[in-house]
Amino acid sequence: MKFKISLLTILFSFVFCLTFGQSNSQTHYNLVSKQLFNETSLLQHIKALSSDAFEGRRTGTKGGIKARRYVINEFQKLDVLPLYKNYEQPFSFFEGGKQYNGSNILGLIKGTEEPNKYIVVSAHYDHEGIKNGEIYNGADDDASGTCALFSFAEYLKNNPPKHSVILAAFDAEELGLKGSKYYVNNPIVSLKSIMVDLNMDMISRSDKNELFAVGTTSNKTLKYLISNFKQSETFKLIAGHDEADDLENWTYSSDHGSFNKKGIPFLYFGVEDHKDYHMPTDDFENIQPDFYIESVKSIITVFQKIDLLNF
Repeated sequence: MKFKISLLTILFSFVFCLTFGQSNSQTHYNLVSKQLFNETSLLQHIKALSSDAFEGRRTGTKGGIKARRYVINEFQKLDVLPLYKNYEQPFSFFEGGKQYNGSNILGLIKGTEEPNKYIVVSAHYDHEGIKNGEIYNGADDDASGTCALFSFAEYLKNNPPKHSVILAAFDAEELGLKGSKYYVNNPIVSLKSIMVDLNMDMISRSDKNELFAVGTTSNKTLKYLISNFKQSETFKLIAGHDEADDLENWTYSSDHGSFNKKGIPFLYFGVEDHKDYHMPTDDFENIQPDFYIESVKSIITVFQKIDLLNF
């Protein structure tokens, strides 16, 4: 599904400029300076979910199942409704001659004005598990995105969205995007009713204070939103890492790729690889809390602008 470029879109661009253009600096300042969610809780969640207690959260393992229960428990605390039976969408697959049993966790927050149109906010809660006796805790990859879902839930509880929001914690991303592939092939709501997927995978650390937004090259509206995002000296949201530049193409690097293959617009938020990527040292102690909090706030800011639109 592509965004329709029409007179209505041109009109929106004009109104958007008036609404967000001149006042964008002050608007962005207000959004990122006030507390949109409990920042302490965000850090507590990522510390817990990336601890040794979850044994690296590999799909189908005891640690993976424990992580699944953690996500469901937090959704329940935050009054997120189940999109599917008891939040879980189970699936099975074979990889390397082994059968895996995974489960996507799907929550719903109903829209106040357009309840039959959906924005998906996604992350994957699985990681590498235990290899050669070492636990791969995956703090940045992707406890960071998963715990950001809780902050989204908290924000939306206090600020009900115009469109319905699906909070999706996908399983088995590390094994080939299996969870998100299963979801788009077995959708709970019509794929045509999904406006966009906002996917978060590795958003908690960057030595350059850069968070990339992938997915703008094929969609003029999303490109406009990101290109007009107000930058600061300590944090930058940058369009890139797709077919339009010389950087590594991340179009299919995480669960947003499954949505893209179905023609659903997406924005993927992530940082460039760091020395702890897919290493047992991707621990809570190595994230950058200020950058992480700013990332989540900025992604919520982008969400707010998208939620104003009708596609």
